[in-house]
Amino acid sequence: MNNSVIREAFQVLTNEAKDLFLPPSIPETFGIPSSIEFVRDYVAKNLPLIMREAITDWPALDKWNSKYFRETLPGKEVTVAITPNGYADGLAMHEEEEYFVLPLEQTMRMDDFLTSLDRKDPGVVPYIQRQNSNLTEDFQELWADVIETSLDFASEAFNKKPDAINFWMGDERAITSMHKDPYENIYCVVSGYKDFILIPAIDLHNVPRKQYPMGIYMQEDDDKIVIEPILDDIGKPRLIEWVSVDPLQPDFTRFPSYADATTYEIRLNAGDLLFLPSLWYHHVRQSHKCIAVNFWYDMEYDARYCFYKMMEKLCNYGQ
Repeated sequence: MNNSVIREAFQVLTNEAKDLFLPPSIPETFGIPSSIEFVRDYVAKNLPLIMREAITDWPALDKWNSKYFRETLPGKEVTVAITPNGYADGLAMHEEEEYFVLPLEQTMRMDDFLTSLDRKDPGVVPYIQRQNSNLTEDFQELWADVIETSLDFASEAFNKKPDAINFWMGDERAITSMHKDPYENIYCVVSGYKDFILIPAIDLHNVPRKQYPMGIYMQEDDDKIVIEPILDDIGKPRLIEWVSVDPLQPDFTRFPSYADATTYEIRLNAGDLLFLPSLWYHHVRQSHKCIAVNFWYDMEYDARYCFYKMMEKLCNYGQ
């Protein structure tokens, strides 16, 4: 099988998906559907759903803000991701080469984190984004402000409890670069708004990716944040596959296939909920001091996953 045949087959897939499967815009409902409707119309089809005003009964919507956190968690030790550019897991230049760089993680008091958000020090972007179920592990004091039964429809649909429940808070400089996750994601905005760019899993072949050396941000004695390569056992940088294109400023000359990608741009406001299906690519921006909670449910490694892995293999073969 030659490359032209693979490219032609992928073009057929793109055309058929747009004609028969992918909607012109992300579907929306007000409130939460029944678990049967959710499974039938969205989970089974691997399609996102925006649920407007779905969690307006959460006490968190009225309570969670800087004032409340300063009163409730003033001395709380929190883990904060620090970057110079706002990209906590993303690409950055190091010695004239592009690296995938992990954030510097620092432990600080909650009130110091909030002060840092207010101060907006140049070259220092703090973001609470620890993805270890930090809402239940690190912020137990806030858990009572979330009505967990609001998510019963998702647990019934997926037939499991969430693997992780994460708390996110940062400013408008913090950006999540384009990536995918092996989870069914229920994403809830509590304060502010989040802007998503979404690309369906079936458009994998139109999303340029390659292997990048890995690095991590480190702080020098003069407080300057620099990139330190992460080395393997023989002293070479570890590699990871990551998305090459910046969806905010796509370079179609370098990445012509991205012009054929099906992209959706949506905004979630406080009280809104997004179902983001597994393996969908997503890029996220936010308003200042935006607060969100997401529930990760492990994906099913079924026929759709097998199809996706075959697509990955063909994409690599065709490069």
